[in-house]
Order: sequence, then structure tokens, then C-alpha cells
Amino acid sequence: MFTYLPRRRTHLNTAARLRRLIAALAAVTCGLLGWAGAVPAASASIIPVPDGAYGPAPRTPGGTVHVIAVSGMPGWQITLIAVAAALAASAVAVLLDRARASRRTASTTG
Repeated sequence: MFTYLPRRRTHLNTAARLRRLIAALAAVTCGLLGWAGAVPAASASIIPVPDGAYGPAPRTPGGTVHVIAVSGMPGWQITLIAVAAALAASAVAVLLDRARASRRTASTTG
């Protein structure tokens, strides 16, 4: 029912080495980003402040507030983000399809 298919190569080719290197670099990068995000919260400390500094804030004269943007994100930005996401997804799909096709043997492609 199952046949034994011996591996012809015992060493990795250049593409496999590159994939492993990229995977290792991605793992290290994710680890460093997670560590960098946790360090500021873990190293927070209370800094002593001289007495009298915890009183009410001094009163400042009020002014008018000018609103710069009234609405949310403009439509052209939403369209640009959607187009970029579609292009990125199609590029990833093509790369994955090519990688999957390169792993097939000559007997299974017919």
C-alpha cells in the first residue's frame, strides 16, 4: 500500500538553505520585537517627586479649539490600502503556487 521513496539528496540545495535562513531570521525578529515591547512595561519604576508637586494644576487661560479633520479617512486612502493588500495577496499566492509546483515530481505533474 505504501512504498518507500528514498531521498536522493542528503544535503540541502541553495533554495532550501535560503528558506531556512529566512525562517530563522523571521523567528529572531519576532522574538526581538516581542522582547522590545515587553521591556518598557517590565522596567517601569516609580520616580520620587519632591513634596508639593502633587497639587492641582495651575489654571491657564482657555482658548478656542480648531478642528483640523472632521471626518475619518478619505476614500482614496481606503482604495489605496485595498489595492496594496490585493497586490500583496496575489504576489504571495503566486509565490506559494510556484513553490508548491517546484516540489512536484515529473511523474505527478501529468
